[in-house]
Amino acid sequence: MKTADIFEFALDELAPLTGESWARYALGVLWVLGVDTGVDLLIDGRVPLGAGLSSSAALECSIATAINHLFGKGLSLEELARATQRAENEYVGVPCGIMDQSVSLMAKSGSALLLDCRDLSSENIPFLIAPQGLELLIIDTQAHHKLVDGGYAERRASCEKAVTELGITSLRDISVAEYAARQSELDPVTYIRGFHAVTEMKRVLDAVEALKANNFSRLGELLNQSHRSLRDDYTVSCPELNLAVDTALKQGAIGARMVGGGFGGSAIALIKTEHVKRCESFIQKAFSEAGFKNPRFFTSLPSDGARVISS
Repeated sequence: MKTADIFEFALDELAPLTGESWARYALGVLWVLGVDTGVDLLIDGRVPLGAGLSSSAALECSIATAINHLFGKGLSLEELARATQRAENEYVGVPCGIMDQSVSLMAKSGSALLLDCRDLSSENIPFLIAPQGLELLIIDTQAHHKLVDGGYAERRASCEKAVTELGITSLRDISVAEYAARQSELDPVTYIRGFHAVTEMKRVLDAVEALKANNFSRLGELLNQSHRSLRDDYTVSCPELNLAVDTALKQGAIGARMVGGGFGGSAIALIKTEHVKRCESFIQKAFSEAGFKNPRFFTSLPSDGARVISS
């Protein structure tokens, strides 16, 4: 059994970027929520670290939920989402958005979450794949995933640059056709990264319609389009992720794509239940032949977000 890591910090000495360990994510939440009373936290997690599965948001939101309950702060889910995002932005130093924190708090069993990041309004979209004989296979490539090395920030900066140079408020305020028509106003790198963002937002809305219509073939097509754009336009994929996606599709997956911030981590594949084990076997074989680390596999269904469970 692995020995537990133990960290002790004085609350009045907390400052952004304290330390270099995962404890920063926990400390950032205490810092943002203004905890001024000593507290002991026992943290036990099973979300793989560095796998692109939002382990940092899961940690932040579980701690924020516990602190909110323990100290009776009365913060709403939206307020907790903004607080945990601030912890990661200002304390840890990752310029992440608010999607991971929001779904970690607002998710509902059996549903995907359609989130408007401007005001955090949301809609639960039925995502019932088991009755269709489908599973969501998660493929952890074990290629190290780290967002503090600058790659994620660089791509976000490209999108912000596109917004500024086009004179708009947000990339969501421009259609795919209009964005393409104004290509000459942007340098090639800025254009193609912004193009990914604009088309990805359109794919999200198309995916909602596909789910509402129970059209999983269409959903699979959108997953495939998304991965190609992440790979070729946003350039945040890696050989391990591409091999996982390509192999899953060859083994009958309806759709597959990388997930998370990129540069490693995990891919997902929407696949018939009876094909899961065969798909895992072929991916393992492909990774071995390519000299990659042995991948890990999980299957998952949408579940409720962070909550307090009374003993």
